[in-house]
Amino acid sequence: MVMLRAEEAAMSTFRQLPPDKQERVLDAALAEFADQGYHAASLNRLVAQAGIAKGSLYQYFPNKEGIFRHIFQFALSRVQRRLTTVKEGTLEEGFFVRLEKSLLAGVGFLREHPRIFSLYLKIQFDQNVPCREEFLAAVRRHAAEYFGSLVRRAKARGELRPGVPEAAVLFLLDALFDRFLQAVAVPSLDVTLGLYQAPEEVIRRRVRELLQLLKEGLAA
Repeated sequence: MVMLRAEEAAMSTFRQLPPDKQERVLDAALAEFADQGYHAASLNRLVAQAGIAKGSLYQYFPNKEGIFRHIFQFALSRVQRRLTTVKEGTLEEGFFVRLEKSLLAGVGFLREHPRIFSLYLKIQFDQNVPCREEFLAAVRRHAAEYFGSLVRRAKARGELRPGVPEAAVLFLLDALFDRFLQAVAVPSLDVTLGLYQAPEEVIRRRVRELLQLLKEGLAA
């Protein structure tokens, strides 16, 4: 309890910083953890990049793990905001169009913010990252909530065939989106579709191909 209060006090101090200084610290922390991974990340490099004293960093965060936890939450909130924008902007679109726009938005976000996706991959593939299970579960829960809202609306509008098991659909969509974005980001994970560094027209064609397969299996 005492440790939790200390962490909350430190975060309160951080939130009172001018926005530009907060952004400098967050950008430096994201770059360090995304590029180096948790264990190789250096707080000395981080503070040098952020232009702050190391002692100041410990006024904002209790320790290295606390910084990492905050960066994860920061990155996840960025993704959530982007997908919420897509969802709210496609309310009148059909289910498969919404999926297409969501996946294309994911590719766009990955290319705009490659370090956020790199951070996710570091967490996914390094079993020694602190709080790894908690973080991965948070990502999967967010995906389930997002796809769940799309699926429920599609069912209500009669767009999916009767009897489609919702849990299986959510798992399928999560797996498809996650694997697609990995192939876009990492050349060694792109062995079939030619997505890594692919031009926009190739990405769009592959998205349409995959969603057509989904449509043939799920549509009413």
